[in-house]
Amino acid sequence: MESYDRIHGALDDISNNVTADTEQNSDAKHGSTIPQNPAMDSEERNVEVRKQGWTERVAIQYDEVARADTYEYAGNASRYEWTGEEGDIGPRNEELEEQLFNNSLLPRAGHRIDEYVLYKRITVTFESEERIKPVASWTAANLHPVVIENVQRCLYKHPTPIQCYVLPSVLSGKDIIGIAQTGSGKTGAFLIPIVSQLMGKARKLAAPRPNVADPTFDLKTQGVRAEPLVLIVCPTRELATQIFDEARRMCYRSMLRPCVVYGGAPVRYQRDELRKGCDILIGTAGRITDFMSQPNVLSLRRVRYTVIDEADEMLQLDWEDQFKKIMSGGDVNEDEDHRYLMFSATFNKECRKLAREYLSIDHIRIRVGRPGSSHLAVSQVVHYVDERQKKKAVFDLLLSMVPIRTLIFANSKHTVDYLDDYLYNSGLPTTSIHSDRTQPEREDAIRAFRIAKSPILIATGVTARGLDIANVMHVINFDLPSVEHGGITEYVHRIGRTARIGNEGIATSFYNDRNSDIAPDLVKILMECQQTVPDFLQEFTPSEGKLIFDDETDDEDNNNTSAAEGADVPSSPLVQGTMWAQMQSDNTSQDDD
Repeated sequence: MESYDRIHGALDDISNNVTADTEQNSDAKHGSTIPQNPAMDSEERNVEVRKQGWTERVAIQYDEVARADTYEYAGNASRYEWTGEEGDIGPRNEELEEQLFNNSLLPRAGHRIDEYVLYKRITVTFESEERIKPVASWTAANLHPVVIENVQRCLYKHPTPIQCYVLPSVLSGKDIIGIAQTGSGKTGAFLIPIVSQLMGKARKLAAPRPNVADPTFDLKTQGVRAEPLVLIVCPTRELATQIFDEARRMCYRSMLRPCVVYGGAPVRYQRDELRKGCDILIGTAGRITDFMSQPNVLSLRRVRYTVIDEADEMLQLDWEDQFKKIMSGGDVNEDEDHRYLMFSATFNKECRKLAREYLSIDHIRIRVGRPGSSHLAVSQVVHYVDERQKKKAVFDLLLSMVPIRTLIFANSKHTVDYLDDYLYNSGLPTTSIHSDRTQPEREDAIRAFRIAKSPILIATGVTARGLDIANVMHVINFDLPSVEHGGITEYVHRIGRTARIGNEGIATSFYNDRNSDIAPDLVKILMECQQTVPDFLQEFTPSEGKLIFDDETDDEDNNNTSAAEGADVPSSPLVQGTMWAQMQSDNTSQDDD
């Protein structure tokens, strides 16, 4: 709490400090700006950084990182290896447990989580041919006891709204479209119930595989073809490894073995892991389709669950060919037990239409809040900054606040490199990531940011989706995304890297006349989230203050029914109401054990 108070105090100081810098504010409409420090040379900037309390810079030794033969890729991380001698559940491994559930690296629920999960009236739109009762606790979801233990080790006290609905929906055996705000627990929403469902069935459903823990195990002679039960597809490498880490935690002490495949890392390493056995396969579309073309390495004939994360991104035209191959190609299991689940924070009408081509007619659609909306817990501030002054402005902004883990977005790889050099040479502990970096460089940058070795990460949109780093308290849009390159959807995903699972955070954006294309949508987001609209954006305020979002609903939302507080939720194909009200009607709003 104290750290948030200090941060918001610093933010207030910035917002209230109006300067008369005529070079940056040639017109009074531009309003308040970031307080400007006098021009300093590099040595003076270094001195100011040290005074502010930032950690020492640590240079990444790229020559060492680049040696693939010695580099430890994220996909090779340790996981629980079931030997086949203990039954369905294996004994504890305290050393691995410390790695998987290290409290200092796990995202922790913030002080607003109870308000977010239990008390705040959150509108949930639920479309289904049958009524699904939301659950209010992990124990009420009838999860496998070991899964509940792993959830508790992750410090997840209560299920979030999307989890409250998805958990029982997965158990009902339906295809699902799940739409919820960034940082709302969508990964747990599909992983937790799927792992729980397979816990008692894995021995019967899984393909034969060797005991890799046996000292005599020989991959060349005993390796098998991977035949996963679960396939999880996502658009970026960083998101794939993050889901893999979560799967390692949820599968702990079970015979379910997760693997991850993604571009940039050596194929031979990933092939070796697959040949040790794979029950849950996570990966990017390109690398998955590559392995699909090697039937001696990977078969999808046993798959029971296919999950598409960040589904709207995967359904875009540039992904469509790979997406279709994954959904319908190869030897994929067409059994009636095969379920398809799609999740994202933003899901436009075109993507929903395409998704229906693959989902069953009686699929369930769950929408928490408005698609494309942002959290109220993100304090959004927009400053007018001339293009020529942005570099100095971001340095001044960082120095005007207490040192906190900060993610800075730029629109081009060149700008990322340029800004990283400038801030690093000014004494700030930065690192950076973009698509031209080698995979070891990308993983090392994320690792340095995660452990606060380099608490300032400068990135392109490659980290805008899904990245979940503990204690990211500040997101800076050095460049706002243009409408042509993601627009307000990209903006929502970017600022969603902070204020996750009940925490609070700050999103600061630099605006100038080059960003006028995103201005109308940006103003509507600010108004919807009860944020201040600065003077220079007032001209884009909707007439009569009425907020109309182009993608708020489609035909599926016609003739819906609202549930009043404490009232029973109608048993109809489309139900809309507050999560709290529905839980009250089902008498399930008890505290978690």
